[in-house]
Amino acid sequence: MGACGIEKPMQIIGGKPVVKRVVDALLKSKSIDRVVVSVSDNTLETDKYLKDIGIETITTSGEDFVDDLHRSFEILRGNFVLTCPSDLPFITTKELERFIAAFDPKKMESLIAIVDKKAYEKLNIKPSYTRDHYGSNWVVSGVSIMDRRKTLQGEYLQEFFFETDKIEFAVNVNTQEELEQARKIVGRADARAGWKLF
Repeated sequence: MGACGIEKPMQIIGGKPVVKRVVDALLKSKSIDRVVVSVSDNTLETDKYLKDIGIETITTSGEDFVDDLHRSFEILRGNFVLTCPSDLPFITTKELERFIAAFDPKKMESLIAIVDKKAYEKLNIKPSYTRDHYGSNWVVSGVSIMDRRKTLQGEYLQEFFFETDKIEFAVNVNTQEELEQARKIVGRADARAGWKLF
């Protein structure tokens, strides 16, 4: 986000910090029984804000995603964990439930939400990274379900993919430009119900 003086999860979109929008969607899901937010020395204000509103946090290094993931998985229980970035301002419980319903724990070790690159063209957003998936360009949203025990054991998880073009998964806020675009989307959507883009 650059030196803007506000931690990324605390950026205001649609009247709420981005992290609050994400946490609210997670808490309303009947398929999720515990929500824990990973924080670090880089997000002290976020940590204080979340604790003040009763959200459980865990302090990780904030320097290495895999290390932070493992540290978080160590305090959790259960076989599978849903991970969700704190910078998805339009994620909803409804879309999270659709994603979770697509996961089959008898057949899958992980499920990753990927977004059609064409969705970003409609949003006028240039994704920083794309990956090839059956000959087309897709963007990893950061939302996933993972086998917790196998991840902690360092095993490679067989990947399955949840393909979507929904704005709920497409928009994340990593730069000032993306923040501005997300705020514009909120402004255009104020008179509409939900966040349906197409």
